[in-house]
Amino acid sequence: MKGYPRKDGRKGIRNVVAVAYLVECAHHVAREIVAPHRETAHVIGFPGCFPNPYAQTMMERLCTHPNVGAVVLVSLGCESFNRHQLEEVIRENGRSVETLIIQRDGGTRSTIEKGRAVVSKMASELVNTQTVPLEISDLVVGTVCGGSDGTSGITGNPAVGRTFDMLVESGATCIFEETGELIGCEHVMAARAATPELGAEIRASVDKAAAYYATLGFGSFAAGNAEGGLTTIEEKSLGAYAKSGQSQITGLIKPGDIPPKGGLYLMDVVPDGEVRFGFPNISDNAEIVEMMASGALMTLFVTGRGSVVGSAIAPVIKIAANPHMYERLSEDMDINAGRIIAEGAEVDDVGSEILDLVKRVASGEPTKSEDLGHTEFILTYKSFEPIGPACLPI
Repeated sequence: MKGYPRKDGRKGIRNVVAVAYLVECAHHVAREIVAPHRETAHVIGFPGCFPNPYAQTMMERLCTHPNVGAVVLVSLGCESFNRHQLEEVIRENGRSVETLIIQRDGGTRSTIEKGRAVVSKMASELVNTQTVPLEISDLVVGTVCGGSDGTSGITGNPAVGRTFDMLVESGATCIFEETGELIGCEHVMAARAATPELGAEIRASVDKAAAYYATLGFGSFAAGNAEGGLTTIEEKSLGAYAKSGQSQITGLIKPGDIPPKGGLYLMDVVPDGEVRFGFPNISDNAEIVEMMASGALMTLFVTGRGSVVGSAIAPVIKIAANPHMYERLSEDMDINAGRIIAEGAEVDDVGSEILDLVKRVASGEPTKSEDLGHTEFILTYKSFEPIGPACLPI
């Protein structure tokens, strides 16, 4: 495997130009800038005008993600987002960066034209980026499950858990998430924690998620889950938990925290403090974005009902849990974990199949969602307190 070396010592598996809008008013211009350059440039951004420390941190982490080689910032000009700080962080991390300001650069058409020229120049320069050897221990891999049904916890999630075990054993960093979908499993995860103190932090994070949803009067359980055969949040939690595998849990992180070493990490995506930002898992893509902000180079996405989304910046590997859904949506699915039900395949064998694809994707092979041009992205307001010392390995 070969990777793209970055100034901070990390290595990317893609080398894209990120075109980042800094307020929703600049979203259209950013999207039009990228339109002729879909293979080399991806749109990301924050829609809010009011400043938010979480969003600032997320954009700084994403614009310096290992898969990003250069950045174009698209500002309306009057938003409160601190574009100067973001530009400085990007430049200090060794990326080329240029800021376009629509109110200064002549409006919509003029800014689009200028932006396309900048992206074209940056993309041509990135072609000359020298690659270096990429080891399994360099990989940071996230996982989510979405559009879950009664098969997800039997096939796809356990298979990803096996893949995670093999990756962790080889020194990779693996991230699983959504404490709101792990309610009822906190004591099991705490028992797997590297230290008793970490175990206590894990239990507290799940308790926080349960309290958050209780305040909202809503849980991480959708009508589609019920139609797919799931009956309770506890049943869904057991399936979601399976994708974490059986390795020791090394740490607990929050969006934008970079794991300091290899191992298995739980990501707490539920905001801290007073409940005020709406549902914490507004979509699966929001969770993909948060894991990318913590360095995930790709995401293993398990789905039973069928989800066709991908992601900007980092590839998404789609794992079909339901064999019947795979037959209908095979053009969107990379792996058919439903073979465990339909053909009697072993979980270990499907886990090894996923691992082999992880290596190929890390070597440049496009996933189905990449081939189809899926570059979904969403970032909303949240707030988090810093993690405590018990959350990370000594």
